Amino acid sequence: MKERVYISCGGTGGHFFPGLSLARELKRRKADVRLLLSGVNSLPQSRQAAEYGIDAAVLPRMPSPGKNPLRILQFLWGLAGGFIRCFFLFLFRRPDHIILMGSFASAPAAVAAWGLRVPIYLHDGNARIGKANRFLSRIAECMGTAFPAVNGECCYCELFCIGMPLRPELEAARNIPKKRAVGGLNRLYGSKLRPELYTILIFGGSQGAATINSVLPPALKSLGAGRFQVIHLTGKGKLEETARLYEDAGFPLLLLESSNRMDFCLGSADLVFSRSGGSAVAELLLFGKNAVLIPYPYAAEDHQTDNARFCVESRSAEMVSDGEFTVEKACEIIQRHLDDPSIGAIRQMAAQLVASPLAAAAFLDRIAGTGAGK
Repeated sequence: MKERVYISCGGTGGHFFPGLSLARELKRRKADVRLLLSGVNSLPQSRQAAEYGIDAAVLPRMPSPGKNPLRILQFLWGLAGGFIRCFFLFLFRRPDHIILMGSFASAPAAVAAWGLRVPIYLHDGNARIGKANRFLSRIAECMGTAFPAVNGECCYCELFCIGMPLRPELEAARNIPKKRAVGGLNRLYGSKLRPELYTILIFGGSQGAATINSVLPPALKSLGAGRFQVIHLTGKGKLEETARLYEDAGFPLLLLESSNRMDFCLGSADLVFSRSGGSAVAELLLFGKNAVLIPYPYAAEDHQTDNARFCVESRSAEMVSDGEFTVEKACEIIQRHLDDPSIGAIRQMAAQLVASPLAAAAFLDRIAGTGAGK
């Protein structure tokens, strides 16, 4: 009989994509797996899951409660509706266990599973365990984290660091040669990047990052041409305004809103400027990239700083606060790396030492060892 598993992965990409990676690994293992989604992105995410033959149930939207009375009411309404939907899903299609990927969107599935005595397993994609997972750890069997937890004492269940579940395509391409990666970008986008040039990759996540987009173009232009080339992913809706900042740039430039071939982008890069969300950091470590991390200053409980600090302490990256990341600071960093390539070589080795390849399989093996599905 097939193992039956539900995965609740909220509505944001930071929860959805690791959850989808786990679902794909479960499907590869012939399990009967289904996603539980909630939030404004649920419908497009359910279509993405369907591309891999994975079903998804869309639950009522449930924003984090906060202190606003209206948001609290919306949260309670979503919690009640989501609980009822999950309760009947689990009652008539009872899972062997469920996996929760964090956020308050997991609460309905957690309450329904707890009421039906279904084993609960947690995963947190950041170095700081989030509020929802801290609360849900009271009823969970165990929790895996992407990075060593800085607040592990707040967890009430067994806790272990296992890494971030990443897309199989990225796992398979982590050792892609730079020449092949650059050639792939040129074929896809008609760019004229050169594999022998020092390559700087810039990205700030799906929505982009205002500071990164505004600081780096003038900094790069001030350094002149001939020594480097640039790949810049601006984020949705940020392409035109960023393109204006690159006008008259004398270096090869590939400017895109986003790319679904991060294997080519990461494989091409010698230096990366990025925010420090959990998935971004895990991908940088997997590919052994020399990174400059600029944590998003408004992330919940400043968790991006904790992620970046893990990289700094492992000597795989440096961190600059959003407020300190100026044109002058960016110029100093880039010039230092251009003048001393050994910095990147050392960081590449350090990143590979702390990366967690095949984390999806490792996490599922670990929870299976606790009795899941037996």
